[in-house]
Amino acid sequence: MGSGRRRRTRGEGVSDGSVGGRLILVATPIGNLGDLSQRAVEVLAAADLIACEDTRRTGRLLQHAGITGASLVRVDQHTEDRASGRIVDRLARGGTVAVVTDAGTPGISDPGERLVRRVLGEGFEVSVVPGPSAPVAALVVSGLPTDRWCMEGFLPRKGAARTDRLAELAVEERTMVFFESPNRLAVTLADMVGAFGAGRQVAVARELTKLHEEVWRGTLADAVSWAQHPPRGEVVVVVGGASPAAGAGDDRIRALVADARSAGSSTRDAADEAARRLGVSRRRAYRLALEAHAPENGAQR
Repeated sequence: MGSGRRRRTRGEGVSDGSVGGRLILVATPIGNLGDLSQRAVEVLAAADLIACEDTRRTGRLLQHAGITGASLVRVDQHTEDRASGRIVDRLARGGTVAVVTDAGTPGISDPGERLVRRVLGEGFEVSVVPGPSAPVAALVVSGLPTDRWCMEGFLPRKGAARTDRLAELAVEERTMVFFESPNRLAVTLADMVGAFGAGRQVAVARELTKLHEEVWRGTLADAVSWAQHPPRGEVVVVVGGASPAAGAGDDRIRALVADARSAGSSTRDAADEAARRLGVSRRRAYRLALEAHAPENGAQR
């Protein structure tokens, strides 16, 4: 691909022959440049404008593909809303705009989602050149169930938002996929032990498709020990879902709250204990606790 290919004329790289007024999401390699598809090269070469997270990084990718003379506009999490105006204007003039991120498929924990919504709202066509995706790559090599799964991206960094999110996910029966930075991996795995249980199965994938690709598999408890020496490179964490029996119904929550209250706990403390033990949100447990003990709320909060 690096043989000095010249930039093509507008629309030539679109496989179905249509041109103009179209936004095309283009998946790019997550580590191995050999994963850039021929169709992706053709679409990027033909686009009137390429929206990208980092113009320098995308410039290197285009150079590798032999594409010259491309017009680039930066679209990251800070500029997506502002840059979308320029993109819509180009589409309105019949142009083809390709969207790439630094790695993988646009819109998956990367810029692109809001842009797609606006472009669709303006009445333009949106299509995709599928290809590399870190969540899917990690999922299929994890050894965990792939028939039902959900993408959770990055967890909230700290505080009640993080605790509540993990509590809500504790009863999620689908396989869950998370992103995490190497320096926060050990803390996140430890938090997952507290929310999901030490024996929950997990796979930690790093440097996927690169020379030092590694996939660690085991329990969350063992993963915490393994992560004490943080791995290098980008990390995807795949966690097995809860067993169906782990789901907590309202009656079970009320029963635990009642037990804690009879032992002398306040309504709030009883709700917190039930939420911790069952892996449900504190908000849900407290609401049920208040409903069950409404006459005592004033004194027991």
